[in-house]
Amino acid sequence: MTLTRADSGSAPGRTETVRDDFVPKDSYIDPAYVRLEKERLWPRVWQVACRQEEIPDPGDYLTFDIADESIIVVRLDDGSIRAHYNACQHRGRRLTEGCGTANHLYCRYHGWRWNLDGTVREIVDEGDWAGRADRESLRLKQPLVDTWGGFVFVNMDPDAEPLREYLDPVPEVFDAFEFEKFRHRWYKTVVLPCNWKTALEAFNEGYHVQTTHPQLLRNNDDLTTSAAYGKHAMFAGAEGNWPLGAPSRRLGLPFPEDLRPGVIKFVELMEEQLKAIWTPRDLHAARRLMTDLEDGSDPLVVLGSMMAFAAEAAEAEGAGWPKLSMENLARAGQDWHIFPNLIVLPYPDGALWYRARPNGNDPDSCVFDIWSLVRYAPGAEPKLEKEFFTDWRDHDQWGKILEQDFENLSAVQQGMKSRGFAGPRPSPVQEQAISNFHRTLHEYLGTRPVVS
Repeated sequence: MTLTRADSGSAPGRTETVRDDFVPKDSYIDPAYVRLEKERLWPRVWQVACRQEEIPDPGDYLTFDIADESIIVVRLDDGSIRAHYNACQHRGRRLTEGCGTANHLYCRYHGWRWNLDGTVREIVDEGDWAGRADRESLRLKQPLVDTWGGFVFVNMDPDAEPLREYLDPVPEVFDAFEFEKFRHRWYKTVVLPCNWKTALEAFNEGYHVQTTHPQLLRNNDDLTTSAAYGKHAMFAGAEGNWPLGAPSRRLGLPFPEDLRPGVIKFVELMEEQLKAIWTPRDLHAARRLMTDLEDGSDPLVVLGSMMAFAAEAAEAEGAGWPKLSMENLARAGQDWHIFPNLIVLPYPDGALWYRARPNGNDPDSCVFDIWSLVRYAPGAEPKLEKEFFTDWRDHDQWGKILEQDFENLSAVQQGMKSRGFAGPRPSPVQEQAISNFHRTLHEYLGTRPVVS
């Protein structure tokens, strides 16, 4: 498929081709794409601003920044959530930064005030306008806001399709996981030295595991297959994969007679090196396999027993456990990309989420959010502490897995600028999510498909 600009006079670059096995490099490195994304991508997509529990009480607000835009997300007295563009209607000053609690919104330039629902509360010296200060026209302007899975989404396009339609088929796949009942185990944000798409794609395929995370191969068969679902995509274990706890077939090792030690080792590694997806409760459940399950049990019995032990513990703690069928688990796979900038690695007890955003006008920098979410009993979740780092090397508690991923990103971003590199060559089998991402991205940016 060849993609040509529908209005080439305002679009960067040249005629582009996105194939299952090729993506042009310009959108990663050309500043013109930053401008085009500000104009045609970010204002038109549903994107996560925050989790609902980040604004639990009336008056709680959070400031969400994306490109040049800033949006205030606030909880009203009736428990509903409202979003406002973060701009004083007098002279444009931003009203909030960060998060907090307030009974109204206040401009620190000239003192104008708005109620939390966006209606005007006070215009200083309102009589100066001699009746021309129409309060209705001066209420705060509102993007669309909706929720799914405990996340608050915003969309700046007043004519946008409803959120669930935009997300399709993601809700159908994940509603049963009850993500709305998850809470943060940890929340970290870091400025990375690469384009937001470069960062996102480091977590959008499993093909890199065999080189970037070799320590996982002893107890995890890493071959994957990928599929596109409209604007979204996913990857899962390849057909014929050995189950969790068995070595990657790349290693040429025999299938273990007893799967239990390998399962335990893998969950131990994930807890030690990531602290996400699996939880301490899952680690305890894995260790129970050695005492509560016979040696040589069928692989499905081993994995099913570990999940049953974890469910038993979660129910006893009051955290609950989702009612998931094997079809639910199969469709969830290992990783989903929710267009444009969200990734989830799901499990019934925990999930790892990534969000990538541009950092100003620099195509070589991005803001990268990482959320480890876990099922907790109500009130038992840890206090939410958001950590922010301008350089990932300033923090020594990322865990080995994320550090391995971060090590690649600057080198990838710089390498794509080479005259000897035309663009990524994703695997049509294992990295379909990447080519599908760019095909959809180009459609938003104003390209039209032409059959070549």
